[in-house]
Amino acid sequence: MSELVILGSGTGIPSLRRGSPGLLLISNDSHVLIDSGPGTLRRMLETGVTYRDIDLILYTHIHPDHTADLVPILFACKYGELPREKRMICAGGPGFKRYFQKIKRFYGSWIEPHTYPLTTKEISSKPFFFSDIKILTKSMAHLPESVGYRIEWENGKSIVISGDTDYCANIVSLALETDLLVLESSFPDEKKVDGHLTPSLAGRIARESRCKRLLLTHLYPICEQYDILNQCRQAYQGEIILGEDLMRVKI
Repeated sequence: MSELVILGSGTGIPSLRRGSPGLLLISNDSHVLIDSGPGTLRRMLETGVTYRDIDLILYTHIHPDHTADLVPILFACKYGELPREKRMICAGGPGFKRYFQKIKRFYGSWIEPHTYPLTTKEISSKPFFFSDIKILTKSMAHLPESVGYRIEWENGKSIVISGDTDYCANIVSLALETDLLVLESSFPDEKKVDGHLTPSLAGRIARESRCKRLLLTHLYPICEQYDILNQCRQAYQGEIILGEDLMRVKI
């Protein structure tokens, strides 16, 4: 059985209710972290997962609210009371390796791995196989390097994670008939911002992709002033889950 843990259901805007973006996929064979906004490292600890447990980190794009805890994670792996030993992979879309090299030049030996193997990777359109999962990607309508992920297990179950995106054909095709579709829903319908989804657009993607369940996350504080679930239900009649920090969802 695989499980999704929402470490942060919010954005880069401080909120007492919602932390910055971070998702954790736990299965029998692996721990996969998707994005690591500020506070992710501590949030993981609240779920019983440490920096020593993560096998793979996937980044949807390099905005600070999605990547800020990468350096603290690498720092903890080296200087924690129990230094990391097992291999870790950090991966992202086009340009991720260049971004990582800039971080490495700035922090130098403070984040260099000495007790464990670290691999950085840019995931292309070809499937990437890791442990018991297959990972597929498509570009998203946000930044040039933005990607969404489809993760499939050997038992046929799948999850799709958009990261930040506007409506686009790629997220619909990537999410086709997935068991759980995790979409950003940054702003209510009345406050649409380019490069981001609203509840009705998220519902449209869910309907067109024929996903089995839809989970909304990446919610700006203004969403608390609107009935975003009802806005989404106008476009999608299936099960809709409103993401909350530390929520666990079976896949």
